Amino acid sequence: MRPFFVLVAWFLLAVLCWPVAILALLLWPLMWLISLPFRILGITVEAVFACLRAILMLPARLLGHRGT
Repeated sequence: MRPFFVLVAWFLLAVLCWPVAILALLLWPLMWLISLPFRILGITVEAVFACLRAILMLPARLLGHRGT
């Protein structure tokens, strides 16, 4: 359902203010490149927290506790 709304919003933007639509289309790859390091950092932080949680929960798992 979300891609439909994105498409409708894009066409509405293109009809009402086409210079902004063209600018957004041209700047999209640049914004993607700028946000890429932050995505990598987020994945890394999430992996570190998952590793810490696994290490902290290891004794309970070895003793047979059924957690989430």
